[in-house]
Amino acid sequence: MKQYILALDQGTSSSRAIVFDEMGKSCAVAQREFRQIFPKSGWVEHDPEEIYQNVVQVAKNLLG
Repeated sequence: MKQYILALDQGTSSSRAIVFDEMGKSCAVAQREFRQIFPKSGWVEHDPEEIYQNVVQVAKNLLG
C-alpha cells in the first residue's frame, strides 16, 4: 500500500496543502487566500474561522 504525507502550510495571506509521495515528491498542491483586515494604519488582522475553513477546504481538495 502506498503511503502519502499531507502537509499544511499556514502563511500570512493564504492556506496551502501539499501531498508528498513515499519518495518525497510533491504530488498535488491546493492553495486558498484569505482576507487581510487593516483596522489601523500598520496593523493587519485575520479571521480565525476563515483561516480554519480555508485549511479544511484545501485539505479536502486534495483528499477528495
